[in-house]
Amino acid sequence: MRDDIRIVLVGDDGVGKSTLVTALIKETFILNVQAVVPEVTIPPEVTPENVTTHIIDTSSASESHEVLETELRKANVVCIAYAVDDRSSFQRVHEYWLPLLRLQGINLPVILVGNKVDLRDEDTGHGTVLEDEVVPIMNEYREIEICVECSAKALLNVSELFYFAQKAVLHPTRPLYDARDHVMKQRCSDALVRIFRLCDMDGDGILNDAELNDFQRKCFNTPLQQRELEGVKEIVKASRPDGVVSGGLNVEGFLYLHLLFIQRGRVETTWMVLRRFGYGDDLSLREDFLCPEFDVPSDCCVELSPHGYSFLTEIFKRYDADGDSAFCADELEQIFSLSPGIPWKHNKFPDSTVTNAAGFVTLEGWLAQWSMTTLLDHKQTLAYLAYFGYPGDIRDGIRLVGRQGGLGHGALRRRKKGKLPRSVFLCYVVGASGSGKSSLIRAFAKKPFSEDYAPTTRSTTTVNSVDVKGSEKYLVMQEFGPYDTSVLQSRRQLEACDLLVMVYDSSDPNSFSYLTNLRKNYSLDNVPVIFVATKSDLDYVEQRGDQPPDIYCRELKLTAPVYVSVRDGQIASVFQRMAAITRSPQSATPSLLLSRPHVWSAARILGVTALAGVGLVSTFVAYHAIKYWWTNILYSRSSLSTSPPLPKRNEL
Repeated sequence: MRDDIRIVLVGDDGVGKSTLVTALIKETFILNVQAVVPEVTIPPEVTPENVTTHIIDTSSASESHEVLETELRKANVVCIAYAVDDRSSFQRVHEYWLPLLRLQGINLPVILVGNKVDLRDEDTGHGTVLEDEVVPIMNEYREIEICVECSAKALLNVSELFYFAQKAVLHPTRPLYDARDHVMKQRCSDALVRIFRLCDMDGDGILNDAELNDFQRKCFNTPLQQRELEGVKEIVKASRPDGVVSGGLNVEGFLYLHLLFIQRGRVETTWMVLRRFGYGDDLSLREDFLCPEFDVPSDCCVELSPHGYSFLTEIFKRYDADGDSAFCADELEQIFSLSPGIPWKHNKFPDSTVTNAAGFVTLEGWLAQWSMTTLLDHKQTLAYLAYFGYPGDIRDGIRLVGRQGGLGHGALRRRKKGKLPRSVFLCYVVGASGSGKSSLIRAFAKKPFSEDYAPTTRSTTTVNSVDVKGSEKYLVMQEFGPYDTSVLQSRRQLEACDLLVMVYDSSDPNSFSYLTNLRKNYSLDNVPVIFVATKSDLDYVEQRGDQPPDIYCRELKLTAPVYVSVRDGQIASVFQRMAAITRSPQSATPSLLLSRPHVWSAARILGVTALAGVGLVSTFVAYHAIKYWWTNILYSRSSLSTSPPLPKRNEL
């Protein structure tokens, strides 16, 4: 809500504008006042709505027209005054003042003020403005919020006049109610229906007593007594019998209750409800409600917190109407009807995550999809937590974690300082056309293999969880086509990458050279990498290039390429290997591996020297032992008389 309000009084001279202002601040009637009272500022602590209020008096004289126009453009609400005992001043309201506002392009709430009601002669009818004269004007000019009759002399309804002016700004009726047709406007109705659904925790279409009291606490910080609850339901039932069913309010009864609030002048009650659920004056959810300030340092990324996972699990179970632990299309439509819609349609959802055999999103896939969304765009997750009715501060649904990444040797050294509390990692998947990237990440999402080939024309993202030593980690696999190399040119995007998955077709002799050319053209040595050779079920061919893949990897001190066949389901635990690298990125980062010194320590050198010495002695002894053995064999075959004497022990 705003902090201050500017109320501008206009009307013909002599209708009592200045006396109304002085009567408010002096709390007495002053007969002779100046023609135009200077601006009055009322501090917030003495106003019902606790806002600073500025009251501006004006003159209708032609020489003051420019000043009047300036004040009108700065106003938040306009009070058009007329004298009850002067019918011509009333006629000027719809003949001059209201058209003037429209001519100036001013679209503000308007309060009609009938002053000098103390001069009304009820017996003769002199000075009486009939209701049937006011209503047509209010129907024609929908900006009119209310008509207030008052008297500065009798101090009648003076403070109420300015209270209604404040309410017209802070709690406007126009966005909620059509005064001509006496019905609630559609945007207001839609907002209240959404609020009803958020409060209907068991999803039975009825707000029972417990749910009504939770709603009451959330909006007004106080519960209702049982007799008060029954009184509310009786009021609704009296005029809308079908609004109360099974001891609770259905959505029709909930809407009718708010219609009564509006029609009885308690529009602030409905606004309190709407604002508590994040709605602004235009009946759309406020930007600060959907995306509150949440700073992310450059060395951090964002994940769902345990509270976020718990809430999204609860939401899944609440909208899983058939209890099959999967979201069908209708159930997805139901939950996303609380929001602008499914945010992942451009990413081929639900193919981007885990589904059951029927193609329905499982709880595992639901949580995986939100894990991916939070890593890539935490603002979108915050907005949808708000749409789904997260209790409390939506920022509690996410958390900051160390990125465990970044370019440069300093960042790589930081990666080695133990495990950081991350559970979601981003992998870029690159490769030549037809190398099998799409099939690989489809297998990652447990999708069946397809023989149909469709070239990758735009980036797509898939997510799933991988168990690593009893700990569940999410891998976000982002696939890029062969002509989409901009991600490799961006330092910021490379810093966000936890693993570069380089895919080539082991049956295509030109496939691996595409990857080696990428490494020549872009600075990729600081990013952990794994090479994956697909289509191992086909005939192996020699890859063209300076070096075979295994030698190339050996030169980078990387493990040899992992051979897989998606068609045959031979994956060789490649996804577990990827997850293991994200836990220990230094084991697959070329720049770090190549920078390791090849100098042995003194202890190892001494150890090897000692072993070498032992080896020389052993060789010498073995040589003479073999010579002695062969000599014995040769001489044993001759006569004993010719046998030479055996060598003495010290001759060996």
